[in-house]
Amino acid sequence: MAIKETTCKNCEQIFDDAFNYCPYCGQNDKEELTIGVLFSNTIANYFSVDARFFKSFWPLMAKPGYLARKFLAGKRLLYLHPAQMYLFVSVVFFFLFSFVARNQEEKFDQALKKDFDQVRQTMDSISEQPVDSAKVDEVLQVYNENKDQLGLKDLDKKELDSIINAGSTAIKKNKNNVKTSWVFGEKEKEVDSLIQAGASDEEILKVMGLEQESGYFKTRMYQQGLKFYRNRSGGSLLKAFYDSLPIAMFFLLPLFALILKVLYYNKGRYAHHLVFSFYFFAFVFVVFSILVLVSLIWAKFPAWANFLIILSTFFYLMIALKRFYGQGWFLTYIKTSIVATVFGILMIPASILLMMFAFMFY
Repeated sequence: MAIKETTCKNCEQIFDDAFNYCPYCGQNDKEELTIGVLFSNTIANYFSVDARFFKSFWPLMAKPGYLARKFLAGKRLLYLHPAQMYLFVSVVFFFLFSFVARNQEEKFDQALKKDFDQVRQTMDSISEQPVDSAKVDEVLQVYNENKDQLGLKDLDKKELDSIINAGSTAIKKNKNNVKTSWVFGEKEKEVDSLIQAGASDEEILKVMGLEQESGYFKTRMYQQGLKFYRNRSGGSLLKAFYDSLPIAMFFLLPLFALILKVLYYNKGRYAHHLVFSFYFFAFVFVVFSILVLVSLIWAKFPAWANFLIILSTFFYLMIALKRFYGQGWFLTYIKTSIVATVFGILMIPASILLMMFAFMFY
């Protein structure tokens, strides 16, 4: 009986048609491309959520350092790959966090608008408030009663009135500067009129003080300043900051592994420390995901409980380092403190860069 053969569409090798999968590359030869197959394969390949994830989840949460040790010991198919674990958990976290971020963006917009209006009203009321003659008489009386003890010269009502009026005039002159001095100060009215007239951005930026030969960075700063002034909205700025967090973590996680490599320089290659870092940050994102989920369900979740849960990540790290690197508790505590401190210091410039990135591209 002749064996019917077929050719694999992927690797073009010939094999028995009775096989559903190509024995050379593993592709399903009998699968028809449908919408269901397309999307199920995409999700499976991207997240790789199978039994290994659920088998890995409990050790990740309850056994610090366990998964990293097992992975380095060669058990790389029994548990979920560290990069896959980190990717899946981080995607879940940022998905949940997007609901909180949207609410914060709205509140930030409302608070910014309220503060801006209050500053404007306050400056207008101060600059337009007339001098009260009765108050001038009262101040003058107190002054005359105590001028001898203080060694001051005689001061009449006319002179005191002129001093008060001079201060009021100074406030009027500087009113515009106080409101928007960080953008364009005295040119605010001219900018407002150009915006209302529908002038081009180039015209408005020129009035704001942007020179034609200015570089990219300065030009971008002026453009974003104009955009911010037009919209009176900081929500989009906050959104850009949140959107850039995954990018920041892309750089911070390898730096975390580098810190471990420096502290444990004779405990394996850099890749070994990277494996530990992937699993640790996966744990951190699980904790933060739980906190976000709780905050969405229970708006008045106690702040002290939040603090204790976040603090627990430090002790988790210490236990994980102890088990993974096998050093004593005291030395591990010292190194854990160093890791936490150095990483915290690195977070400061990272946050500043994130804010600059958010302002430049929101």
